Amino acid sequence: MPFFLIQAGYTPEAMAKLIANPQDRFDSVRGPVEKLGGRVLNLYFAFGDYDVILITEMPENVSAAALSLAAAAGGSLRTCKTTPLMSNAEGLEAMRKAATCGYKPVQAATSAAAMPPR
Repeated sequence: MPFFLIQAGYTPEAMAKLIANPQDRFDSVRGPVEKLGGRVLNLYFAFGDYDVILITEMPENVSAAALSLAAAAGGSLRTCKTTPLMSNAEGLEAMRKAATCGYKPVQAATSAAAMPPR
């Protein structure tokens, strides 16, 4: 199953409620993840741009998107970012495929078009 990094930031109102009444959010996150066929690998509180970092294993992109949509629609988050994660082997495979796909960057296409005909 694919892995996903989910980074979320609470609204000021939600954070104020958590400070006034600290809660362990693990079970409230684990239940929906498991209902969607996934599992929580790690859940961290953080500070900076995001307040919560979640690493999940989900059956596919649609289930990961469903989790993010449900969390974002709940009203307690000011931001929610989901990033698909690849293993090192998958990253290397992607690099090898990129080298052979034939993509030409804009600069190369522009340079070729700007050259006068011979």
